[in-house]
Amino acid sequence: MKKLILAVFTLLSFQSFAQQTEQDAIKQTINTMFNAMRKGDSTMLRSSFAKGIVFHSVANKKDGSTALEIENPNDFIKLIGTPHKGIYDERITFNDIKIDGPLASVWAPYKFYLDDKYSHCGVDVFQLMKTTEGWKIIYIVDTRRKDNCPE
Repeated sequence: MKKLILAVFTLLSFQSFAQQTEQDAIKQTINTMFNAMRKGDSTMLRSSFAKGIVFHSVANKKDGSTALEIENPNDFIKLIGTPHKGIYDERITFNDIKIDGPLASVWAPYKFYLDDKYSHCGVDVFQLMKTTEGWKIIYIVDTRRKDNCPE
């Protein structure tokens, strides 16, 4: 009986360690994206994305309605890689990471700064898939606002 209990605890510990390792790898992929933004490095940025990545933003319109905005990932990559004034500094908190085999979902509140000047906040939701090259971002949807920022 002691051996069975020990085996169960060992298996659970291994699964917990494997889950944590996967979460760390997922965080690294997302952090690579934000480091690339801060550096203005489009090659580094592209390395965190899977081919066919999709960008959306849920926007509040002036009339109070909500709209889904479709954004072009290539335009974003070009924006990051084009010399510009200021550092694009998006600061996130990893609130929730869910993993099912090769699919992961991440909920991450953020605050965006241009250099050290606050611009806006919201939540980023990332979908990632595990590839032979590691975790890659396949989908990003976000919200954006100036106040009532998540902590």
